[in-house]
Amino acid sequence: MPARTLDIIDHRLDPASWARSLGISREAVDLYLDSDVVDLHNDLYVPARLYGYDVHRRHTPWLFGYRFTGQTDLPRLREARLTGICLDIATNPARPGKNRAPVTHRNIERVRRDLGEHLGHFRFVRTMREYRAARTEGLTACFIGIQGGQAFQHDRKSLDDLPEALVHRVTLVHLTNSRIGSTSSPLGPDRGGLTARGCELVEVLNQKKILVDLAHINRAGFLHAADVHDRTQPLICTHTGVNGVHRHWRNLDDDQIRLVTDTGGVIGIMFHGMFLDGSQWRHCPPERVIDHMEHVIAVAGERAVAIGTDWDGMVIPPRGFEEPGGLPRLVQLMLDRKWPEARIRGALGANALRTFELISP
Repeated sequence: MPARTLDIIDHRLDPASWARSLGISREAVDLYLDSDVVDLHNDLYVPARLYGYDVHRRHTPWLFGYRFTGQTDLPRLREARLTGICLDIATNPARPGKNRAPVTHRNIERVRRDLGEHLGHFRFVRTMREYRAARTEGLTACFIGIQGGQAFQHDRKSLDDLPEALVHRVTLVHLTNSRIGSTSSPLGPDRGGLTARGCELVEVLNQKKILVDLAHINRAGFLHAADVHDRTQPLICTHTGVNGVHRHWRNLDDDQIRLVTDTGGVIGIMFHGMFLDGSQWRHCPPERVIDHMEHVIAVAGERAVAIGTDWDGMVIPPRGFEEPGGLPRLVQLMLDRKWPEARIRGALGANALRTFELISP
């Protein structure tokens, strides 16, 4: 298939104009453009699968603005100069169990085909060696994650066929309970720790060197997964808030933060007002993202925090972060809080990449 042309602005050519358009300093934009910028969790393929949202086309705000969906597409992700993105494939809990793994395999191939239409901009990667090669060529490296381990719960063959050459990480559960374990969502109910199949999934992920993601799982399942997990490999929680700033069923407590970061993993702070400060329909203040990041740092150190936006995952982003082009504003907020440069670079992407190096050099 011939490559498509992306109609985008290359902000590297005129960073001063980008800074002016965002109302931030040139220093913030320059630091952003010079850093690894990694989003641990992007749900672009949720609207693409639900209602045919065109990932190749630049979108503008819909009826509800940038609430819930419409926050990203491939042109805007590329224009924002992210160096790494994990594109997630969510598992449909209503799909018959025996069909989930085959459909997941097809959806993985769909993502790879879409990226293949933009070879001058994106590259599918699995390892850090591949990430570095893409980065050197000025491309945006795209990892693939699976959100909902029930995609592979049907039988042992489904687990064994989980494609380690393609999948970078698996979120054990999503918004509903499964044969893996229980969700933290009120859609539960909470049935305690992992099931036997859940423990088996963790074992297979460890064997295949696929990151175990503890976002969305209930607390008992979180602790159980950490207990049965191979301690020589990092855990990760790709998109969450923290109870130390705002208590919510979706957020982590300090012990959970430490369980992840003690393995060399990171906590990705998500861009959803409901989890950041309880905001419902409104866009919460952008400073809330920094508040959650600073709590993770206070608990586990500067190497522990990362970004996991959850854009297009039915979220209402903070004001100014409604779409990828606003990401340099995060750097300005960090500078305003007197963050040192090393801490800023770490939170933008270096910390996440350090975790990736531990699992897939």
